[in-house]
Formats: sequence, C-alpha cells, structure tokens
Amino acid sequence: MLSAADIESIERATLQAVAPEVVEPMDGWLLAMDHGTVGRARSAVPLHHGTHDTERLPAILARYAALGFEPRFRLPDLPSFQPWHEALRLRGWQRDQPTLTMTGEVHRLMDLHPGPPGELDARPDAGWMAMFLGEGLDPADGASRSRSLSRATDTLYASVREHGQTVACGAASFSHGWLGVHGMRTAAARRGEGLAGRVLHAMALEALRRGLAGVFLQVDASNLPAQALYHRAGLTLAWPYAYWRPPLVD
Repeated sequence: MLSAADIESIERATLQAVAPEVVEPMDGWLLAMDHGTVGRARSAVPLHHGTHDTERLPAILARYAALGFEPRFRLPDLPSFQPWHEALRLRGWQRDQPTLTMTGEVHRLMDLHPGPPGELDARPDAGWMAMFLGEGLDPADGASRSRSLSRATDTLYASVREHGQTVACGAASFSHGWLGVHGMRTAAARRGEGLAGRVLHAMALEALRRGLAGVFLQVDASNLPAQALYHRAGLTLAWPYAYWRPPLVD
C-alpha cells in the first residue's frame, strides 16, 4: 500500500518529468497547464486520494480560464472521487483515456534483459527525438511529447542504438525519491526483441547508483503488451485514473 506521502511524491515527480508550461498549487491540487498534447502536462491532479470538496471545482476552472488554458482533470478511478466524476458529468464533461499508475522495486527492472543495458544521455539526440515520429504515430502528438520530455529537469534519456540507429528509447526521471519511467518507445519492426528491457535496465542501474529503490510509471489501460512487460518486472497497480475533458464547442 502506498502512503499519502508516496502518492504526493509520485504526482510531483510526474509533473516535473513532463514539464508543463505552468504548474500552480491549489489546496491539495496541482494545476498543470500546457498548450501541448500531453495529458499529464495539462490537467489538474489531486495530491492525495482522500476526500476533496467539489466546491473547489469552480475555482480550479476559473484559474485555468484566467491564464488562458483549457481545463482538464486527471482523476483517480476511486470511490473517493465519485462526487467529482458526477459533478463533471453534470457539466457535460467526458471521461477519456483510462490509465494505470504502476509501482515496483527498481532492482527488479534489471531482470527483464540479461544483455547489455541501453545508454543514458544528459540530453536527447536527434535519434531519440525521432522515435516519437515513427510509423503509426501522430506527428503533432509525437513532437509535443518529445518536446515536453526533453525540457524536463532531473531527467536522463535512454537509448538502444544499433549501427548508428536508435531502435528503442525512454526518459528516466530521478526526483522526489522515485525513478519515473516515461516516453517508452520501440521501433515498430523491432518489438518483441527485449529492447525495452535494455532501456529499463539502464534506467535501473542509474537509479540504484543514486540510492533510489522505488519506480513508478503510467501506462494506457489498453496497452496489454506493455503491462505484461511491467508485470514481469514486478510492477503492480497503484491506482487507475482517467482524464476528464470539457464538452466540445461547435
């Protein structure tokens, strides 16, 4: 079971890794605001999973409007947030993109691949950035995601390169006591070869060097292959969440 302090530290580490243009605190919430496509970087998120008064909702919406950002919420799918879900539905908001927050022990990541780990760099190179623009990916979304991750602090950029070409990558954040795993990508033609395990191995080695024991990540609830990989590394569900977006305006 995660403590309230664990939940808060994970949420703070998440926003540090995706680097929104604006982050403001408000009574147990962090209001992340961004003009990009990364949901975590543009959503209000609670810092604990206890009761939050829905009377806070208008103030949060007003703050987004005052700064010129479209409001979004990233809310746990937990009973304590049912009043928020209902309040947003009454306003015509829609639930979208169910996602899982998973946690585990850093040392277990090294069990995924016995071979050489990937490489870690202080800055993302062109090959790393190009992984977000590959086959089957939305170019605008990919560009936004790579920009968001590349401007983060306390983050290193993992790559597996073969013959001068990047075939797998990810971003590793080291903050608030956690290794955070973000932006995992593998070239479409190379999936199933254990390359993601090499990326995670590199991240784990650096996290252990820094004295970090816990790892967290967020994975789309529909991405079963990725979940299977993370389960093999001992990661388990910490909490599910979904995004809430306002009704579309014609």
